[in-house]
Amino acid sequence: MFLQESPLPIGGDFCASRLGFPGLGAALRLCHGVCAAHGANPPGTRWGELMCQEKAPLCPRRASTAQPGHSSVLHTLCNPGEPVPVPRHPLGEAPLPNIQPNPPSAKAEAFKEQGNAYYAKKDYNEAFNYYTKAIDTCPNNASYYGNRAATLMMLGRFREALEDAQQSVRLDDSFVRGHLREGKCHLSLGNAMAASRCFQRVLELDHKNTQAQQELKNATTVLEYEKIAEVDFEKRDFRKVVFCMDRALEFAPACHRFKILKAECLALLGRYPEAQSVASDILRMDSTNADALYVRGLCLYYEDCIEKAVQFFVQALRMAPDHEKACLACRNAKALKAKKEDGNKAFKKGNYKLAYELYTEALGIDPNNIKTNAKLYCNRGTVNSKLRKLEEAIDDCTNAVKLDDTYIKAYLRRAQCYMDTEQYEDAVRDYEKVYQTEKTKEHKQLLKNAQVELKKSKRKDYYKILGVNKNASEDEIKKAYRKRALMHHPDRHSGASAEVQKEEEKKFKEVGEAFTILSDPKKKARYDSGQDLEEDGLNMGEFDPNNIFKAFFSGPGGFSFEASGPGNFFFQFG
Repeated sequence: MFLQESPLPIGGDFCASRLGFPGLGAALRLCHGVCAAHGANPPGTRWGELMCQEKAPLCPRRASTAQPGHSSVLHTLCNPGEPVPVPRHPLGEAPLPNIQPNPPSAKAEAFKEQGNAYYAKKDYNEAFNYYTKAIDTCPNNASYYGNRAATLMMLGRFREALEDAQQSVRLDDSFVRGHLREGKCHLSLGNAMAASRCFQRVLELDHKNTQAQQELKNATTVLEYEKIAEVDFEKRDFRKVVFCMDRALEFAPACHRFKILKAECLALLGRYPEAQSVASDILRMDSTNADALYVRGLCLYYEDCIEKAVQFFVQALRMAPDHEKACLACRNAKALKAKKEDGNKAFKKGNYKLAYELYTEALGIDPNNIKTNAKLYCNRGTVNSKLRKLEEAIDDCTNAVKLDDTYIKAYLRRAQCYMDTEQYEDAVRDYEKVYQTEKTKEHKQLLKNAQVELKKSKRKDYYKILGVNKNASEDEIKKAYRKRALMHHPDRHSGASAEVQKEEEKKFKEVGEAFTILSDPKKKARYDSGQDLEEDGLNMGEFDPNNIFKAFFSGPGGFSFEASGPGNFFFQFG
């Protein structure tokens, strides 16, 4: 409900600014609100009379509730044409002085002009000092606060600038530049909503103000980026959030909230140095910033520096006990550290089954912790290799390098598993990756060994042809040759189809080659070491297996094949 008569047609702030009393506008607004709350005035009652009622908080006759000088002004505004009562002390001891607004002094103006000169020279620190002197000399001048706000903005001290800009418009609500500067401070600090209100106020005072129009568009743009980033963060599209925050920070360079969100997303993307840099910059300005402490800890946590990370999370919780993200991260860090250590203890004791279970449980705690999980996969792969589950070990190591493609230990573990399963090409590939990263003698030797095994795997396996292992004795090799040579001799298959005869002839030749190499200690040694036998003068292409066969079976105990009918043979021993 509104008062029936009001001598303040355009608001208390305007009247207060015109009269030069700081804070009076707020007092008038307060009185107006209280009077309106008490209902409609009785017929013929004016505002000044209503303010004298006991319920009114501010009254010319109740000087204890008014600032010195405000009572007479209120009476004048509310009771035009009537004598102004002399203000009394709240205890009735002595009259209060009748304070009149003071115009800027020449001294204050001189300080302001000196400040302007330094501002023009871009010496903002000196400009700040002189504007401060002007304010100290005349604290009721809106332009002095406005000028100092502009200087503080140039120094990047937007929070202090905001306070000065707000004071300037409290002193003079029609001060356009004051509202502009307040809006720009709000926008620079990331409060786009408050900035919009300031720019709208400028347009109310000057609807053609192009700067306010542009700044209002900028504030709207920032609000849009905020909304998009919020949605994308929930979708875990962290790259897009970083993009939005970079765009928003172009308009709000001093907004810690935007910087923290960007830093958190950089950490979640694995870009730890960038995230740490942003968080550290904020902590240099504000060492108690819980969000920055959390992000700093998050970077350490994701880099597998769990103990240090916990320290930052605990510090963040001291600053903000209800910080949900810091609380969750701290709990996960402690749980992950405990499970990993328990798994390591079980492995050292040889309890591989328990170690496997503990590493598996640890992997389920936080899928976002890439580096720690890479180590856990590699550890579990080592357990699987001990349990001779080589394919599972290879899978675990593969998961480890997918998470961290610089993890040398995982490549080495997988390469060994490839060697154990005779997957030599894959082993060579992994050892090459390791040697390119760390050119040590040990890695060079591992690569060379794998290359030798690969080369050996691509030639004929004479041990396999004869059906003996690599440690077979000379007698075992001879017995194996006798058996295989008789099995694949062409005369034994003379009645078979042409295709079968050709296949058996090939096998007979391979058996002879195998015996030739493995029965000679020097050739066997060169073969076992992976040397190229043809380079040593042994041309197996010109090899005649029949000569070996005859030499082996000639002499005492020799024999010959004789046919007794189509496809039938018998051996005649000498």
